[in-house]
Amino acid sequence: MRIIAVIPARYEASRFPGKLMQILGEKTVITTTYKNVVETGLFDEVFVATDSEIIFNEIENNGGKAVITGQHETGSDRIAEAVQNIDCDIVINVQGDEPFLKLEPLKQLIEVFREDENQEISLASLKIQLTEKEEIENPNNVKVITDNSGFALYFSRSVIPFHREISYDVSYFKHIGVYAFRKHALLQFSKLEMKPLEISEKIECIRYLEYGMKIKMIETNFVGVGIDTPEDLEKARKIISE
Repeated sequence: MRIIAVIPARYEASRFPGKLMQILGEKTVITTTYKNVVETGLFDEVFVATDSEIIFNEIENNGGKAVITGQHETGSDRIAEAVQNIDCDIVINVQGDEPFLKLEPLKQLIEVFREDENQEISLASLKIQLTEKEEIENPNNVKVITDNSGFALYFSRSVIPFHREISYDVSYFKHIGVYAFRKHALLQFSKLEMKPLEISEKIECIRYLEYGMKIKMIETNFVGVGIDTPEDLEKARKIISE
């Protein structure tokens, strides 16, 4: 299999515009992320997909690869445009604002497709267990429930499952937005119309479920540092300096 990594990078983030061009250590956030992905050694090719000439030039000037895309509602749609003419089988989506990667979760996502002999799985993603009530109820944390084989049944910003039977203990899982796609499934996704559930929840992977595609979820203990606010950036800078 030919496996590539794509980092979708939008300059005008709503909560923290220009965050990917902020300095983290000696490099920008987006360059730090790019270099860390390359250094995993897992991918045949790594590049950034962006709608910004600023980010494009930043990556190219630092010896990396980048492509310019149009405006898109979701990162998956941006990646689909970027890879349509690239020879690959599996595409890993790494978030540009999560510079601190761990090798093992990425290897686990790739292994899902090596073991999928019948090519039934459209994409794979990560989940991590939530234990704090505040985190479980936080709508910014997308929750996921799966069947007994680990395939996603649904994603929601609401608390799922609803804990009606209090005598029975249930586990709650947060969806971690690192995806691994089969290329053909990703291209198909980009051509599908958004349905009411995806529009209501603002969760792009619901589109796959609404059209009957299979999503394999892998449990991890990986806790990334997503840079969504200036405060998050300061936390990341402290990690770099340690």
